[in-house]
Amino acid sequence: MTIQKYKIKDKTKKLIKKGENQKIEFKSKINDRLGNSICSFANTNNGTILLGIGDNGKIIGIDKKYEEKIANIAHTCKPSVYPEIEAIEIEDKNVFVVEVKKSDSLHSFKNIAYKRIASHDKPLSPEEVIEFAKDTGKIKWDGQICEGAALKDIDNEKVKWFLRKAKAERNFGVNPKTPIGEALKRLELMKKGKLTNAAVLLFGKNPQRFFSLAETRCARFKGIEPLKFLDMKVFGGNIIDQVDKSLNFVLEHIPMEIFITGKPAREERYEYPPDAIREAIINAICHRDYEASSNVQIRIFDDRIEVWGCGPLPGGQTIEDLKKKHKSILRNHLIGKCFFLIKFIEEWGTGTNRIIKDCLKHGLPEPLFEEVAKDLVITFRKYRITEKILEELTDRQRKIIEYLKEHGRISRKESIEILNVSKDTVFREFNYLQEKGIIKRKGEGRNVYYVLA
Repeated sequence: MTIQKYKIKDKTKKLIKKGENQKIEFKSKINDRLGNSICSFANTNNGTILLGIGDNGKIIGIDKKYEEKIANIAHTCKPSVYPEIEAIEIEDKNVFVVEVKKSDSLHSFKNIAYKRIASHDKPLSPEEVIEFAKDTGKIKWDGQICEGAALKDIDNEKVKWFLRKAKAERNFGVNPKTPIGEALKRLELMKKGKLTNAAVLLFGKNPQRFFSLAETRCARFKGIEPLKFLDMKVFGGNIIDQVDKSLNFVLEHIPMEIFITGKPAREERYEYPPDAIREAIINAICHRDYEASSNVQIRIFDDRIEVWGCGPLPGGQTIEDLKKKHKSILRNHLIGKCFFLIKFIEEWGTGTNRIIKDCLKHGLPEPLFEEVAKDLVITFRKYRITEKILEELTDRQRKIIEYLKEHGRISRKESIEILNVSKDTVFREFNYLQEKGIIKRKGEGRNVYYVLA
């Protein structure tokens, strides 16, 4: 056995132990469902299909003669998919390892497109195909023509400001004195003499005339529930100005605190890191779905700040992807490019990592990233746990708290593994911590998890 074969065999055994998930699929035999899986991985994310493995992970085996048939099924996808196919032997049985790479094209199998959701291949309706293509960047909404918009709708001074800023920040080579139409063309914001959606959002005098929900709603609520407003503002206008207007609203409504630095003089700082809040606002405005029937929202409570985007994560990204190094997948490519030129975006794919780093450096827990009703929500939280409270807790309860401080959330299954105790014991610990107001339960059924209150 070659070293390469040995590595593939070792990796395959580990994949079998993991079981089926977003990136792993088992097939006991070859049929049309193989085409569905190849298509869904090509559309969504890199994936591995193990042929000759039952759904329960049992090694069944499959004849080596079927390699050509596997390739033919992949080529039946429209456009064709070209996976890597490797035959290996496990427990004296042949198993095919089919590696599918994510594609830049939208693929279908027998006239049906699929996307990968958890361990399932979901067929898409015609409407979902269009939506999925937009989400994955195969159709760019911000690059489409904004019907009815003309150069008279553009704020010329804002374009000139942008060109000066882009020159200073990124040495962008378009002179601020360049005619507005030519400048927009150089920024790829005009096509055949017509304005794109991105041009109107970035530089429009009144973008809301064309996109009524392209606004940011900011609210300060009383207490910890979204019931009573203490203050509320709606920021329209171009999306560049919305960023700083929204951040200023937040800073007006969060208190300053004394910060001990070790120096003789004490320093004051905001309760939350402004750079992290600004990054979250930019993320929401840049990556939102501008066709969604909602707007960006910033909700300020006594114990947290929530930044609500519009639309789910694009391109098959997961919440876990946001917490590590990841490829930047732009829903709005032209907006993202312009934000980059003025350093609203520092580097591709690093924004969420900087948010986490800034919060931890500030002495706050890692922010919570969630998808709520298909919207991405970033929650900045304050600790409400004093040393006195910690002293009254058991070792097990303190372990739960420490895990929550580091990871932001915890499930019952994770608690059982961490504490090495029974389900009933974990249930009692969670109940106690909930009664004391230290943690909160979220989700339903199998998706229940807990966060710090």
